[in-house]
Amino acid sequence: MSKKRLRGAAALDAVAQAPPNMVAEVLDGELHTSPRPRIRHARASSVLGVILGGSFDGDSEPGGWILLDEPELHLGEEPDILVPDLAGWRREHMPQLPDHAFLELAPDWACEVLSPSTEGIDRVKKRAIYAREGVTHLWFVAPEAKVLEVFALDAGGYRLLDSWAAQALVYAPPFEALGLSLAELWLS
Repeated sequence: MSKKRLRGAAALDAVAQAPPNMVAEVLDGELHTSPRPRIRHARASSVLGVILGGSFDGDSEPGGWILLDEPELHLGEEPDILVPDLAGWRREHMPQLPDHAFLELAPDWACEVLSPSTEGIDRVKKRAIYAREGVTHLWFVAPEAKVLEVFALDAGGYRLLDSWAAQALVYAPPFEALGLSLAELWLS
């Protein structure tokens, strides 16, 4: 039996009716729900947001970004509804924050913190949507494996720039002005 494709108002209703303890997304017309992240996941996402936000969110050097935790994105004509763990917009791309519950402007950078239950969705469905919408930088953070993978969008899709593990000190695009110590992301 095939699943009913959700589009437009039906997609928005499905997300709105999801239980409050679940993250709801509509990807390629299919509703995906997942539980709130486990602690290792939340820790990696929170710490990364604090580190990057402290240097890049704002106007002071290196600055020039608006960074958000778990923004709801409505992307495409029959919108796919995504909730990345972190996303960032260059200020010249989004000079002001809109006063809405969601954003229709694709970010310049998205970060997915991988969980065993959602890794396939993040790596395949969401990655394809990010590429279609022109998200130029994509990071995958894997707290269980203690790995960061950094991708850049080119004409053929996403190209892996590099991956780092464990305690590495990373200078990763688009935030290469800052040395990121991966050890800070992993909960001991």
